[in-house]
Amino acid sequence: MNETTKTLTLKTLNKSNVWDLQENDVFRMWEAAEKDADLKDNVRHYQDVIRSAFDMEEIKIDKPEVVKKYEARGFKVGMIRVDEANKVKIGIKKRPIMRVTDLTYENIRHISAAKLIEVLDRNFGGGWDSLSQSIQDIIQSGFDISTTTLPQDRLRKKGGMYEKKIEDGFEVLEIPKGTWVEAIFAKAKPIVERPKMKYGIDDDDIDDDIDDDDEDAPEIEDNYGKPDEDDDAFDEDKLTEESYRTTFEENPEDLSLDAVDASDDDDY
Repeated sequence: MNETTKTLTLKTLNKSNVWDLQENDVFRMWEAAEKDADLKDNVRHYQDVIRSAFDMEEIKIDKPEVVKKYEARGFKVGMIRVDEANKVKIGIKKRPIMRVTDLTYENIRHISAAKLIEVLDRNFGGGWDSLSQSIQDIIQSGFDISTTTLPQDRLRKKGGMYEKKIEDGFEVLEIPKGTWVEAIFAKAKPIVERPKMKYGIDDDDIDDDIDDDDEDAPEIEDNYGKPDEDDDAFDEDKLTEESYRTTFEENPEDLSLDAVDASDDDDY
């Protein structure tokens, strides 16, 4: 358990930092909150926040054989108090991030670049451009992304873009495309502290999180667990020396091609 996790409580939990927790942390925090007089009034809110990162099910038939089935599915089982008089047995399990559709603005900064590459590798076929713009935006909110498509024998050219990116701490995913390879480089962006004051208004006076119970709050689509989008078929014949592009800044003497960052793709 890291120091950040130790300082979190049910009251300070939100749909972003909840991804820092593991199942045992949830039970620990709930037990600590059982002494709070306002626990009953906030049970629904706490559960909604926890469910954004965990599968959470009430175990209504409290028998050993039933509990064992939950544990076999990876659930941690324990008791939580929902009001002064009642406790319920629940099973909770961290929601895995396995596919690109599992990525959200809330969890993207809680995975490593290596984990992102693993997720992309599991889902890819058509490359970076096969991802929807919304998924690209989520990924780029937490990671610096650069891509290039090169003939296989040129990708790892000594002193070239591949070597420079690896030396700079980027993780890389290589996607074979016939005799060509698309390389996707990813590196976590540093977390920048927001200024506390803006136009005379203290950020502490602004509620960043929309109340889940607010009827006027806009609905945010939850894409977690949705099937991946169909990848466009790849046509190697379309790749030529004149047509392929890169989103990595490179020495023009290497390939005599202009290069731009992925974030500057609007010009294309």
